[in-house]
Amino acid sequence: MAYAYDDQNIFAKILRGEIPNKTVKETDHTLAFEDIRPQAPVHVLVIPKGAYVTYDHFAAEASAEEIVDFHRVVADVCRSTGVTADEGAGCRFISNAGEHGVQEVPHFHLHILGGRRMGRMVQPE
Repeated sequence: MAYAYDDQNIFAKILRGEIPNKTVKETDHTLAFEDIRPQAPVHVLVIPKGAYVTYDHFAAEASAEEIVDFHRVVADVCRSTGVTADEGAGCRFISNAGEHGVQEVPHFHLHILGGRRMGRMVQPE
């Protein structure tokens, strides 16, 4: 499947330094930053620096180094924000993909939400 990446999306602009962000952690392959509309006391977005549209796109086409780095950053952010399940009360990870997943920005991103009970994952229709 071919993924069409829009290099004018807001996260691409953040990565290019065109839009400021509150960086939580940055590596050669990954950027983590505070969400501008937090839905929980802890709400951090983690994005790869590569042009990946969804998680499955990232998992299929990213290098092993990018994949490992991304997941290590997720672990570091959880630890630094106190939302790990072993030391804190846990958190929720969300990644929306495509129209049915209600993806708003066409750049793969993982939401880390914590600091309060999240409630049910999906509400019945």
